[in-house]
Formats: sequence, C-alpha cells, structure tokens
Amino acid sequence: MNDVLVGRALAKRFGQTVALGGVDIAVRAAEAVAIMGPSGSGKSTLLHCLAGIMKPDAGEVHLLGQRIDDLGERKRSALRRTRFGFVFQFGQLLPELPAEENVALPLMLGGVARQDAVRTARQWFGPLGLGGMEGRRPGELSGGQAQRVAIARALVTRPAVVFADEPTGALDQATGHETMRLLVEATKHNDASLIVVTHDPNVAAWCDRTVEVRDGRLLAGGVPA
Repeated sequence: MNDVLVGRALAKRFGQTVALGGVDIAVRAAEAVAIMGPSGSGKSTLLHCLAGIMKPDAGEVHLLGQRIDDLGERKRSALRRTRFGFVFQFGQLLPELPAEENVALPLMLGGVARQDAVRTARQWFGPLGLGGMEGRRPGELSGGQAQRVAIARALVTRPAVVFADEPTGALDQATGHETMRLLVEATKHNDASLIVVTHDPNVAAWCDRTVEVRDGRLLAGGVPA
C-alpha cells in the first residue's frame, strides 16, 4: 500500500462535546480527498489532528510510516513547515510582504537564505498563471490571484501533503472553479496528496474521493478502495 497519511481511531473531545469519535482514514500518494460535513461535524478537527496542529486525545497519526501525533510541539512545528503545506479560506498572506516573499516564507523559516528562497519561490509564478506579479503585495492582488499565491506557498517546500480548509469559500463561483483546478493539478503534478475540507459538493467533485463526516464519525470513504 502507498498510504502517505494515516489516522487510526482518532478521538477528540472539547468538554462534553465529541468532535471525533474514533475515526480511521488513509490517504494515498498524490490522491485528492475531500472531507465534507456540516458545521460542527468534526471535519476541521480531523484536519487539525492529521496536520499535527492539534493532538488527538486518543488514536494515532502516521506520515510515511512514522508516527507524528506523539511528537513534541517543536518537532510537529518543523513537520508543518517542511512536510505539510496549507491553503486557508482567506489565504492568510502577510500584507507587508510582496508575493514572492510570501511564497518564500516557509523556506526562510526553515533556514534557507532569503535570496535562495525567493529564487525558488519565483519558479512557481509562471505555472500558476502569476507571471509578473512577484512584486505585488496581497492588497494589489485579486482574491483568485491571492489564493494562487497561497497555493504556491503551500507547495514551495515540496510537501508530502497539502491541507486546504475551505479554499474557495471567499471566492466567486468561477474563480473558485479555477482555483480548485489549479490546486488539484499542481498538487498531483508535484506528487503531493491533497486534503480539502469543504461543505461545497462542487469543490468536493474535484477530488478523487469524498469522506463524509457527521457528529465526529465517518459515514463513508475513509479508506481508499
């Protein structure tokens, strides 16, 4: 099996609320998986546990065969910078930095010299339709352009897995359609797995498989066929 990311019996509570009630999920190399469910279903909690942002109360998370949920915060933080990429609903670009430095930021945080990091970052602008926008700040970009910069930032470290939390939630339908096309194509081209949290079936349709979450449990799709 070529499972890249595996969650086993993941459980998480917030007070008396069961956010995850023993979830099993596996994601293969270069596979795009949508996690769908209504607000409060546990889908974002599942993403946070898989991405090492949050520790589950019980269960295990394995990346490329290595258990990661029991790592200390410093090691999980390093993992998030190097092996994972993230695309958020509102991009979360730093407004004071030009686009090329926003893309280069994960590399610089990992110790790469600014000049080398920016040189690597610039290589992503052409393939994502951003040529000539390297020096623009986020306020000078459209919503779709900003999300493409966020996609470049997520991929610049050549991660094993990219997590996208409602990546088209702040975009109009046409722009969201194009953003999902680029996100899926770019991750597959770079052999990265993609996990998308969404409530939108049109977004989920871009993925290879859909996982349905209700009340902290999976209804379908947790393990690939």
